[in-house]
Amino acid sequence: MNKPISTSCLITVATSTQGLMKVPAFSGIMPLYLYIQQVRTKTMSTLLHDLLEEKGVLLADGATGSNLFGMGLQTGDAPELWNTDHSDRISQHYRNFVEAGSDIILTNTFGGTQYRMKLHGAEKRVEELNVNGVKLLKAEIEKSGRQIVCAGSMGPTGELIVPLGTMTHEEAVVAFREQAEALKKGGVDVFWIETLSSKEEAAAAVEACAGLGLPIVTTYSIDTNGRTMMGLSPDDIVKASEEMDTPLIAFGSNCGIGAAELLAAVINIKTSLSNLDGNKADEAIIISKANCGVPEYIDGEIVYSGTEAIMADYAGMAIDAGARIIGGCCGTSYNHVAAMRKAIDNHSKGDSPSKEEIEQRLGELSTGAIAQLEGKLSIAEGAYVQKDAPRRSRRRK
Repeated sequence: MNKPISTSCLITVATSTQGLMKVPAFSGIMPLYLYIQQVRTKTMSTLLHDLLEEKGVLLADGATGSNLFGMGLQTGDAPELWNTDHSDRISQHYRNFVEAGSDIILTNTFGGTQYRMKLHGAEKRVEELNVNGVKLLKAEIEKSGRQIVCAGSMGPTGELIVPLGTMTHEEAVVAFREQAEALKKGGVDVFWIETLSSKEEAAAAVEACAGLGLPIVTTYSIDTNGRTMMGLSPDDIVKASEEMDTPLIAFGSNCGIGAAELLAAVINIKTSLSNLDGNKADEAIIISKANCGVPEYIDGEIVYSGTEAIMADYAGMAIDAGARIIGGCCGTSYNHVAAMRKAIDNHSKGDSPSKEEIEQRLGELSTGAIAQLEGKLSIAEGAYVQKDAPRRSRRRK
């Protein structure tokens, strides 16, 4: 049985916003280092938090890959190599999102772990490529004269963790830690772990970022009948996020198979939070970064079906659904983001959209997403056969 903690059991911990604080030397239910870590995270005043307090809803950026394709990137090339080989184009890419009105811009480091870089013979350049990607963005932000969050993008390693694959948890942590340390060295404001599909890889990435003194964000790609590729539903994502030893400043969904499906995921995340605790649903910072429609092969090129009007409509509906950070993913151009900026600035929050409204305005939903909207959250109830829907790449395009 835990006894009340006396003042003699207090130690001094330095926090980023409240100076030195007295905290219990042990909590009785968690190791000391985890307790200290939580104190620091909860008291950490960050640019992301400050901007949310000021604006209520923040606009993130859009795609990386598809926009860089427009600048000359070829299929199979590693965008991260452009952080040194074509730094002027990466600076222009960032500048375009600054001019479009983004409050949060992700670094060109999605595939910046040694596992992804090894595919291009650059596994020894993890620090160089990540640091350069951050510094280029920081320079554009400084020139803008605006407060913009520099978010360090961290994508999947491309490997499966045992027992499904050969990579161990420890190896995943080492790889993510190497990237996280480089991103911090470059000067990011937040670690943005994105396009996740498994809670095992999410846990490894979060563990790697823990203790580095920066807030952490996670987003999952819900692309398989209302679930991630590895079977996680929005309800599973909420539970996994709540169970993290390190508190997250925000979490949500990105990529997927279009704005309609992403919006359903946001609503289902909000519902799951409400089922746990109504206060959590009100306080949670939910992220919504949808693909710009679905990809179509037209005249030898991949074209995404989402128009500026559709993405603007999606942005307003995402606010109504409960998202507080809204952006785009694959196929989302600078013009799409600019349209979303206008929509967010002119939107007054309304009721959460119904299934019928989502399908009428944004497109068809999978049967799994519909089942979840109806409150059927288990695998048995929610894993119906999916309607025909295109699968997307594992890279943020």
